[in-house]
Amino acid sequence: MKGADMIQKLRNIYELGVKELIGLFRDPLMLALIVYSFTFAIYVGAVSSSDSVTNAAVAVVDQDRSSISQRIMESFLPPQFRLPVQIEQYQIDGCMDRGEYTFILVIPPDFQRDLLAGKGPSIQLNVDATRMSQAFVGAGYVQQIVLKECNTFFAAGSSAGEGISPANIVIRNRFNPNLESSWFGGINELINNITMLAIILTGASLIRERERGTLEHLMVMPVTSFETMVSKIWSMSLAVLIASAFALLVIIKWYLGIPVTGSFWLFMLGVTLYLFAVTSLGIFIACFAGNMPQFGILMILILIPMQMLSGGSTPQESMPVPVQRIMQLSPTTHFVTFSQAILFRGAGMHVVWVPFLKLFVIGAVLFIISLKRFRKTAAS
Repeated sequence: MKGADMIQKLRNIYELGVKELIGLFRDPLMLALIVYSFTFAIYVGAVSSSDSVTNAAVAVVDQDRSSISQRIMESFLPPQFRLPVQIEQYQIDGCMDRGEYTFILVIPPDFQRDLLAGKGPSIQLNVDATRMSQAFVGAGYVQQIVLKECNTFFAAGSSAGEGISPANIVIRNRFNPNLESSWFGGINELINNITMLAIILTGASLIRERERGTLEHLMVMPVTSFETMVSKIWSMSLAVLIASAFALLVIIKWYLGIPVTGSFWLFMLGVTLYLFAVTSLGIFIACFAGNMPQFGILMILILIPMQMLSGGSTPQESMPVPVQRIMQLSPTTHFVTFSQAILFRGAGMHVVWVPFLKLFVIGAVLFIISLKRFRKTAAS
């Protein structure tokens, strides 16, 4: 008898889940949101809001007209910089006011002579700091270019070995040799959209049942609250899981050409654990919302802090210690941890089993809390 009851429960969960998927496929707005979130949104996240310097506009005021000033000008090359334009001293303020150039380099008179004489001459760099995506990083690039050319020129013009640094630093960038920000942006957008869609789909499915009056019908049927909740979780998780796999294989790897070094199936396993947690959270939020506008407001209040403090954009080490401790209770923190480890660094199970375990525990707690709240909501 117990075996027959278990089979009936599984059948109820399966059939209710199929009903949820059919309802999802008949909702054009939700389908459009899924398609947009796992295609165009990922593309935009990869190619826009770049922190790297690309096609930065540079002007040079060359008051020295020397070999070293010419070498410095010729060192600004695409794709980081546009070819520099020579302007006069009196044009600086007007060009900066109009935003024509991000960087204006002023090479003073007798710069080459003072450099060879060891007087340590200065070069003025004017930066349009309103262009935050380029100003900070680009200023460092300009400084490195000028110092490199000056040191090379000074070493060639001085006696052998004089002025040459006794040691050099060799920088090796792991996992992203060319510092391509699109690699990070595309994958980070995928991570964020998985979270957003999982919460929206499960919450919306429960609210639709309540608004249409079908939730009361389910409660009088021979199905339990547990079966109803599990059916919503597995069906919406499956939809997000399929969309995530498509986005990773087609949009990120094939279309954008972003290399993914880790195991695809290990990442999918982690996404499955994560979806178990966040879909439970979506149902919990929906239990407090009477309609979709209220659900949207509650989701924003929870989703934005979860994503901003998860460590996806800013390392958690740079955050206050209390925030770091609180965010250990958030599933997004561990999702970001193992996602970046697998997709960027090619980590295996021996590395990510700890966040997997933490995510499973958090998911189980969220599921139990959400189930209790769902039973109270359905009974009221």
